[in-house]
Amino acid sequence: MTAQQGVPPPLPVDEAPPRPKREIVIETFIRIAGVSTIVIIILIFAFLLKEGIPAFFKVSITGLLARRWYPIEGMYGLLPLLVGSLLVTLGAVVIAVPLGLTTAVFLGELAPPWLREILKPIIEVLAGIPSIVLGFLGWVVLAPAIQNMGAPSGLTAFTGSLILAYMALPTIISITEDALYAMPKEYRDGSLALGATQWQTIYKVVLPAARSGVVMAVMLGIGRAIGETMAVMLVTGNAANIPPLNGSIYFQPIRTMTATIAAEMGEVASGSLHYNVLFAIGILLFVITFLINSLATKLIGGNGNRRRGGQI
Repeated sequence: MTAQQGVPPPLPVDEAPPRPKREIVIETFIRIAGVSTIVIIILIFAFLLKEGIPAFFKVSITGLLARRWYPIEGMYGLLPLLVGSLLVTLGAVVIAVPLGLTTAVFLGELAPPWLREILKPIIEVLAGIPSIVLGFLGWVVLAPAIQNMGAPSGLTAFTGSLILAYMALPTIISITEDALYAMPKEYRDGSLALGATQWQTIYKVVLPAARSGVVMAVMLGIGRAIGETMAVMLVTGNAANIPPLNGSIYFQPIRTMTATIAAEMGEVASGSLHYNVLFAIGILLFVITFLINSLATKLIGGNGNRRRGGQI
């Protein structure tokens, strides 16, 4: 019997129908965007290496790890800058992470819908406030208040930690709340059906299930704290010294690596040793950020099975 006229012959089993041109164009654009992101990061790191590597040959490791940063006298000790960045970052994390997580749990699990619809946009708007505005408010309002409480100066590591914590809070709250919202309702219903209370369900079911989103929110908040420049430059006193290791360590002026780059890059001669050391600080910041992202990947299980080519 012959095939009926007008009916196309069936396609072979191993041949897929032709893909629409629009889909091919979109997929190509996405691939180009992804590859370009990697290329841009590589180029940035290569430029940092080109300008910063000479510093490691011109200044000894002992000199770079010294306790004095005084470029005019040829002292390029990075230790006080590292300590200053570590202090304000740890302080911001200690303040922002508990507040951010509890606020996100309240918005995602406990708050009534009408209150959530009011608070969520307000929190997202707070993330858009320019850092220089927050730094100015910290300098004018927060620093005098801290000094009036008994600190020798209001421009301290604690002031910088408060400002950075405020800047990191919207990111932590928003991303964590979205991660909790994405958890299936069946998780909560199953836990409650087994006799768990609402708090037990949140603590032992919902939060562990949303671990990847929560960890990513915390890491993005830490990244915001490490990379901030203008706010900390205004409120931390810009003193390149290591505070004494006692109860007043957070109430002493400090200087961060980012503030050092911002304050001194415009005054150095291109190609000078001071110029190279500032780029070396940029390399250290790049490496620290890379390590934080690697830690986040480990914590959320990013090295497990990955999706490849659209398949699981």
